[in-house]
Amino acid sequence: MEILARNSYLEKIKPFIDKPLIKVLTGQRRTGKSYILLQLIDYVKIINPNATIISVNKEDFAFDFIKTYTDLYNYVTEKSAPSDNYVFIDEIQEITEFEKAIRSLLHEGRFDIFCTGSNADMLSGDLATVLSGRYIEFSIHSLSYFEFLDFHNIENTDAALLRFLKHGGLPFLRLLPDDDKTVFEYLKNVYNTIFFKDIVSRFNIRNVAFLTDLTKYLADNCGSIFSANAIEKYLKAQKIKVSYEVIMNYLNYLERAFFVHRVKRAEIGGKKIFEIGEKVYFEDIGIRNALVGFSQGDIHKIMENAVYNHLIFNGYQIHIGVNKSMEIDFTASRNAEKIYVQVTYLLNEQSTLEREFGNLIKIEDNYPKYLVAMDAYTTPNTYNGVITKSLRAFLSEAV
Repeated sequence: MEILARNSYLEKIKPFIDKPLIKVLTGQRRTGKSYILLQLIDYVKIINPNATIISVNKEDFAFDFIKTYTDLYNYVTEKSAPSDNYVFIDEIQEITEFEKAIRSLLHEGRFDIFCTGSNADMLSGDLATVLSGRYIEFSIHSLSYFEFLDFHNIENTDAALLRFLKHGGLPFLRLLPDDDKTVFEYLKNVYNTIFFKDIVSRFNIRNVAFLTDLTKYLADNCGSIFSANAIEKYLKAQKIKVSYEVIMNYLNYLERAFFVHRVKRAEIGGKKIFEIGEKVYFEDIGIRNALVGFSQGDIHKIMENAVYNHLIFNGYQIHIGVNKSMEIDFTASRNAEKIYVQVTYLLNEQSTLEREFGNLIKIEDNYPKYLVAMDAYTTPNTYNGVITKSLRAFLSEAV
């Protein structure tokens, strides 16, 4: 099968090849981490024809015998050469105490190690301490819009954008017909795998019915301000009794499987991060749509989710901007850069223009400010310093 390169990730990883750091690719299951490993293997073979490639794929039954760090260490060392060893381990979190093996292999100095994982816990807590200073993490996401166009070999049109907003950006979709029934059946199966393998099984979830309801609630309310207390009140109205602590735990589990992203509110121009009120966005909007359906009435939620995904693909840290009584959808920071982004569906009413432009204009700094709408608004293409973009134009460009 042809492997299409995701060059933006390859270019980020290449400078760290042959450096004494473990390269860790993290992200939701089925976002293409395994194929990026294959592309790295091909690249290593080009730059080092003498390379010994040692590959372990924990989704392949052939490697089922590798269950613990001892199994992993023994397998890798048995396959190794005196030098120029490159180790690629897919879904490494399936191996018990894997960190002991890769730390030891790194210490030996003759292994360059690459691995993937679908759970944030693999680099948290005690594990981060064990590997402190010895790894570098690369977050792998669903296809961006311009990657989506490339993978599906289609032109950048309004129809292509609608297809992206409906089906999302999982790479495997390029092998399926452009048919809603087929695509959503596949996406539901991906959801079930993530739900049961990466969340229910890993975190020993007992109240599976509630987790299902919570996930659908988040899908229905993506892009809306919410709190665990608000969810608790909603559930009480539905005569469902679940504690605040359980809600918070289950939200954390969804986030730790890279299934959703939680975004906090932050003061514009200040350092205050608000603990109450946040938004949730889905890693893949296609899976969100497979859960609760795709409807025109939800288009603003889906647009906002798509803009959020585009910003994190471009390496930004995101907050919801708070400036006194007003809010900006996204305050995005990257190194010393910062941009503000407001998302709206249409700009065809004066009240909408005043509200959306007005909130951005009131921000008293000189960082770029964007207003993104479904339709192009180009007369003028700036208004009091605010840059207006159609959603298609915004998603088609690096920010």
